[in-house]
Amino acid sequence: MHHDDDWIPVSPENCDLVVGPFYHGTKANLSVGELLTAGFRSNYDDSVVMNHIYFTTLPKGAGLAAEIAKGDGRPRVYVVMPMGTFEDDPNVTNKKFRGNPTRSYRSESPLKIIGEIERWESYDPEFIQQLRDRVKAGMGVIIN
Repeated sequence: MHHDDDWIPVSPENCDLVVGPFYHGTKANLSVGELLTAGFRSNYDDSVVMNHIYFTTLPKGAGLAAEIAKGDGRPRVYVVMPMGTFEDDPNVTNKKFRGNPTRSYRSESPLKIIGEIERWESYDPEFIQQLRDRVKAGMGVIIN
């Protein structure tokens, strides 16, 4: 499931075929063993309470999510373990490119923190700021 040419949609029925490690980006200061759960307000729209928790297999993508996350803490990227089934993130899958090139997923079940990475490849600061500005302006409908 790594190449777009042979992309197979990830669903709860086949998610066990996706190989981690998995990452979640946030500004929250959390500890190994804690659970990340759905039910919090979206980082992108305060009026939306999220039904899912989001994660990726790409540290760079989790780092970007951490950079634009709400809060005053420093951006953090946690290594997580899905505690249930998951699916492709429909907010990005097939939006600009076929398949799920961002390797982004969502789950209604918690993610267990099993570690934290201290460094990851970052996006250009100008791109991060542009994305923050888009989020602030309201970047579109969230598929929840």
